[in-house]
Amino acid sequence: MKKMFRNANAFVDGIFMSSDILIEDGRITAVLPAGSGPASGDTEVIDLFGKYVFPGLIDVHVHFREPGFSHKETIATGSLSAARGGYTDVCTMPNLSPVPDSPEHLEEELTLIRQQAVIDVHPYGSLTVGEKVTEVADIEGVKDNVCAFSDDGVGVENDSLMEEAMNRCKAVGKLAVAHCEVKSLMGGKHLNEGLASKALGIEGISCESEWKMIARDISVSKKTGCGYHVCHVSTADSVRVIREAKRAGVDITCETAPHYLLLDEEVLLKGGCASANEALGQSGAPGQSKNVSDSINDLGADSIKIEVIGILAREAEQEKSIGGLVRDEKFLGRFKMNPPLRSRADREALLKGLLDGTIDMIATDHAPHSKEEKERGILGGPMGVSGIECAFPVLYTGLVKTGVITLEKLITLMSTAPAARFNIESGIREGATAKLCVYDLDEQYTVCGEKFASMGHFTPFEGIKVYGKCLMTVCGDKMIKHERNREK
Repeated sequence: MKKMFRNANAFVDGIFMSSDILIEDGRITAVLPAGSGPASGDTEVIDLFGKYVFPGLIDVHVHFREPGFSHKETIATGSLSAARGGYTDVCTMPNLSPVPDSPEHLEEELTLIRQQAVIDVHPYGSLTVGEKVTEVADIEGVKDNVCAFSDDGVGVENDSLMEEAMNRCKAVGKLAVAHCEVKSLMGGKHLNEGLASKALGIEGISCESEWKMIARDISVSKKTGCGYHVCHVSTADSVRVIREAKRAGVDITCETAPHYLLLDEEVLLKGGCASANEALGQSGAPGQSKNVSDSINDLGADSIKIEVIGILAREAEQEKSIGGLVRDEKFLGRFKMNPPLRSRADREALLKGLLDGTIDMIATDHAPHSKEEKERGILGGPMGVSGIECAFPVLYTGLVKTGVITLEKLITLMSTAPAARFNIESGIREGATAKLCVYDLDEQYTVCGEKFASMGHFTPFEGIKVYGKCLMTVCGDKMIKHERNREK
């Protein structure tokens, strides 16, 4: 059946236009001025009354845990959670069992995707066999069915192995995508080396362990000519070396995640537990932005709080503390991820990198675990948090409504840029596959992990009030409508 989205405020060719969007057999057949679309008897007309329509969001870094770890997440639950967040395309990381390092192993994941996915799921192939970092994987054998190659979760520390992997990725026209971590430089394994680790009296994870591997990889990328993409950038020095590499002409892109832009290690300290509304500074009209130079100046000014620290659930504000840290270990599991939340200075550097184009895109690193695992807290639980379902609302509330970036910039970071780099179809235009999402940017609600479609319910944004409700997601001939209300 034909469908027409009437009176859409649609993002078309980089600007918002009042439009009618016609869809037939999973493809966009026309994008017309609002009110001019023909409505024949066999056309279902959906009047959006000015609601926003974006090209489907694209997340190049998710963990859907199958095959091998279906007690944490499945392709079905992960893809539904992504759809509820407005995503039509995701790239799934290869730290699975079996690792997709050969055609046979990859086929197990592809079979599950064909059976369960409600959106388009693009798997990564691994860089090394079994992600053991001893031998390059069968890159040539799986190249036609993967989006790129990565050993996410593991840093490829061997120089010659990384060079071989990049040479082979370049030969097949694929990106090398790196989780940057030098184990000998990490120090700790729970928190950033900084305020929170000192308060807890444990060794922290150094920033050097991240940026030094990025610097090494940049030199290998420059030598081989292989396109290189850096995962979950979290430190100021990482932004610096990437900025320098771009200026030198290296084929490099990078991502960061919502939690690194909106939170830092101070949320783990009692003194940093501002109320959610104060932390987000909820004000401004949709799409309104400050001058870029003014924003950069503001980021460096102590008197202006464009840091979005202290986004904590309401119950955390009543918790007793020991040594300045929130006491409830079950709650602290929501803030344990790899890399960890860094310092305020690191977060400010990431925001500057976002503004000047050093950071190309935002990916969630959606990494769900079971409730039992995450309730072990900071010291006993695994790294990884959930967040794909609330990523856009959190970023819209924290960055667009506060005037740090425009709505157009956010859509570029979450759809246009990842599509271009990873060669994924995107855009609202005649002839394109229908990949779009509908948002009500005026609806406010409270983030509640227990209501996620994902099996992972631990999110660092638990309890905050956000603007932006995804009403439906269209991916080809699939239309996923979402429940109208969540907790108000």
